[in-house]
Amino acid sequence: MKAIVTVIGKDQVGIIASVCNALSEKQVNVLDISQTVLQEYFVMIMLADLSACSLSFARLADQLQEMGEGQGLDIRIQREDIFNAMHRI
Repeated sequence: MKAIVTVIGKDQVGIIASVCNALSEKQVNVLDISQTVLQEYFVMIMLADLSACSLSFARLADQLQEMGEGQGLDIRIQREDIFNAMHRI
């Protein structure tokens, strides 16, 4: 299964590294990544492959959210099929 991960928050050193490390610890492979800084805000979107993930989707989502809260970030994950259905015209 593929998923979309979004990260938004005040820019700070190490955001990409901490999110990628957290995902790799759970055997989640980052397939594509785009990030930018808008004024002082960091915005990132990632496409990730969860086929080898060691956690359930719900538990992974909870852990990413908890990690984000600890760093002052909003980290969300959404299944790719649901993301596509929501953004279909």
